[in-house]
Amino acid sequence: MPTPVSLIGAPTDIGAGMRGASMGPEALRVARIRPTLESQGVEVLDRGDLSGPANPDLAPLAGYRHLEQVRAWTQSVHDAVSAELALARLPILLGGDHCLSIGSISAVARRCRERQQPLRVIWLDAHADFNTSVLTPSGNIHGMPVACLCGHGPDELIRMSGAVPAIDAGVIRQIGIRSVDQGEKRFVHEVGMEVFDMRYIDEVGMRRTLEIALENLPADAHLHVSFDVDFLDPDIAPGVGTTVPGGPSYREAQLCMEMIADTGRMASLDIMELNPALDIRNRTAEVAVDLVASLFGKSTLMRR
Repeated sequence: MPTPVSLIGAPTDIGAGMRGASMGPEALRVARIRPTLESQGVEVLDRGDLSGPANPDLAPLAGYRHLEQVRAWTQSVHDAVSAELALARLPILLGGDHCLSIGSISAVARRCRERQQPLRVIWLDAHADFNTSVLTPSGNIHGMPVACLCGHGPDELIRMSGAVPAIDAGVIRQIGIRSVDQGEKRFVHEVGMEVFDMRYIDEVGMRRTLEIALENLPADAHLHVSFDVDFLDPDIAPGVGTTVPGGPSYREAQLCMEMIADTGRMASLDIMELNPALDIRNRTAEVAVDLVASLFGKSTLMRR
């Protein structure tokens, strides 16, 4: 039997530079995420939406926008994800902007550390999200979650898992990257993070990219997938605040999800940065839900 799933809504755009991602959880529900997963034989509970501070839309303070509000939201996400993992359920975080993954992955890292279980994070995104307050003038924390998880950020966010860093850069595989700030680019190189950018995918193909990203995955690993919808080419997924042309096609994205599903190791998932205010008739949410179904084993034919 598939692991039972819990949907956790986090309706906030607190870490983003543009409003609208707060409507993402409801758009995913309208796109029938629950019945779609149930059609795959998965037991699904919708835990409803978390609550947290409203977006005050303030300028950065000491290099961060809305740090206290982000701390509150990410802590709430951390606690909710921890509770589902303790019940042996697979948490799906419905975002919301990508700063929330600080909370979800901190919870996963804490759980893996307690169980002495290896962790692998697949980060599907157009952006490396490895900025710091020194590297970015915007102060938007949705551009910083990977850096925070690797111990580079404010104390309020880097200590959430109970250890600093929450994860080592070596456990992350970033796929689909095509927009990295200049200073961020150097920092990613310095920490040795494994990044499969769009040039790499163009050169070797999505299949080979995923084979390498999933190489040597331990049989008992916890595989966390953090899926920023702007990973996809904006021609098929326009409903995001930070579109970057030249992303994976629909078929490439399907192959990526199916190969992750083939491992049988995915144990937690984020769906982030969906912005219905910028979408066309909820098309991006529907594409995202279809791809999530592939993460849970949907395929054209029975696979051996």
